[in-house]
Amino acid sequence: MALDTAALRRFLSSVHPYDALPEEALSGLLPAFRVQNMAAGEDIYRLGDPLEGLYLIHSGSVAVRDQNAVQISQLGPRNSFGERGLGRDGIAATSARTLEDTVLLVLPKSDFLRLVETQPEAAKFFDRSRSPRPKRPDLATSPVETLMARDPLTCGPSATVRDAAKAMAERHVSSICITDGGVLRGIATIRDLSGKVVAGALPYDTPIAQVMTPDPLSLPPSAIGSDVLHIMMERRIGHVPVCTGQTLVGIVTQTDLTRFQATSSAELVSEIAHASDAQEMARVTARIPQLLVQLVGTGNRHEVVTRLITDIADTATRRLLALAEKRLGPPPVPYLWLACGSQGRQEQTGVSDQDNCLMLDDRYSEEDAPYFKALAQFVCDGLNTCGYVYCPGDMMATSPRWRQPVSIWKTYFKGWISKPSPEAQMLASVMFDLRPIGGTASLFENLQDQTLALAAKNSIFVAHMLSNSLKHTPPLGLLRGFATIRNGEHKNTLDLKHNGVVPVVDLGRIYALQAQLNAVNTRARLEAAQAAGVLSASGGRDLLDAYDLIAETRLEHQAAQIRAGEAPNNYLAPSSLSDFERSHLRDAFVVVKSLQAAAGHGKAMLS
Repeated sequence: MALDTAALRRFLSSVHPYDALPEEALSGLLPAFRVQNMAAGEDIYRLGDPLEGLYLIHSGSVAVRDQNAVQISQLGPRNSFGERGLGRDGIAATSARTLEDTVLLVLPKSDFLRLVETQPEAAKFFDRSRSPRPKRPDLATSPVETLMARDPLTCGPSATVRDAAKAMAERHVSSICITDGGVLRGIATIRDLSGKVVAGALPYDTPIAQVMTPDPLSLPPSAIGSDVLHIMMERRIGHVPVCTGQTLVGIVTQTDLTRFQATSSAELVSEIAHASDAQEMARVTARIPQLLVQLVGTGNRHEVVTRLITDIADTATRRLLALAEKRLGPPPVPYLWLACGSQGRQEQTGVSDQDNCLMLDDRYSEEDAPYFKALAQFVCDGLNTCGYVYCPGDMMATSPRWRQPVSIWKTYFKGWISKPSPEAQMLASVMFDLRPIGGTASLFENLQDQTLALAAKNSIFVAHMLSNSLKHTPPLGLLRGFATIRNGEHKNTLDLKHNGVVPVVDLGRIYALQAQLNAVNTRARLEAAQAAGVLSASGGRDLLDAYDLIAETRLEHQAAQIRAGEAPNNYLAPSSLSDFERSHLRDAFVVVKSLQAAAGHGKAMLS
């Protein structure tokens, strides 16, 4: 394939950072690019080869593999690769091979280096090592709203299957969403038409409502691409509607997805979702440490890494619930399994125990107790087998206290809020991080909103919660040093969990209470607090940057331990950091301490 100057300009103008270059700079760059046509299965370069320059994919796809031949990314059109080697010694630290017929644009090394030296926007984009939160266009980090088709095919519930099939054929799509006034009511696919209409010999004037899957699983536009992939793998579906509230705004199908860095986590999700017992699941979850190393090593942001790792725990929990029901029979009343703690916040790392509870429909009676006791024991035992060890504080559904009807849970929250004792504050802190995992989600919806409203109105309770949250302080010492652990097994280290991440988690929870925010994830809470005005724009930016640095330092520490053959933990020796790293980490702790002080004085809105 040949590209003339006009076609090359049009293409580069649609790719960042070239779209941000001054016209003169872009024009001067055009003659430097060389077009390289490659067949499927060809090596672009191998590990240790000298790199010709920067590679930009015009069409086709490329697999990049690390030194162990493990695929770390699958790149498509408009993706660049090879820049890291060019910034060092010009030697490839990875290998790259085409997966299909591919057209590459090659920018020679000298021209690439001149570009990043003279154009700040290009330097910022390609020198990702300078950024604490690298941004790459991949599935794991891409919001669903950037992946979805924004004009999904729809029809009303009364439309016939013939009309639906004709519309699908005309649009060349494999599904149709059934809506009523914009509200999603169901979805029908080619499989439904062939399996239910044709195979079932139904009349072609049958209403589509009789064939559709009612109330299908959907995601909000704010979800990420890996959420879609994981759902597809777990549920064996190929179409996921995207809704704002109940209103259909788009759809994502398997053909919309390119499996980038989330592929390995999706494989784990798929294997767990179809495992026959906890032992089989445990063989899969044993690969989580290596997944963490891969995700951290390829530059994923901390909230993406923890989200993907938590997805695996969620899938294991749902699979265990399904296996429990298969063994025990259908539940006597509806139930909802919820996670709290780091799983509830979608912030699991390489070190996680289990924190969970059961909410039961108010039709529950003591005759149903043996069933749910057995279900809780089966699931918690299975999670322990999978490496999610029993909670030391017994915050699990196996405890009768945390296995109660919704009415009792309402009593719990009301009591904690009206009488904020130290135990109540601790329990409320845990329970405000609840997130539904499996079962009847509607059991929790009203409870969450009612509890947030009740808590926000009780200034004494919020004050007690704030006071309790300030007990976790950043490890700042005198004379610009760190306050390390003084004795014991972890002497001279920093606890990056309790003195690093937890203070920010606590602040995020307080902001969520003050503004009645439904978000549970810490970063989502901080962003929502900014939007709600509980946290100012400047204070929010500082706190988010500080949180990112602390959380990423924690993950990098755990990944380094795993690579060294050690069990990961949260204890970091400052001596293992460079002067530059120590300085920035201390600055991050200072920001958190400042926000704690502002919150403690009733000034959460920093200016």
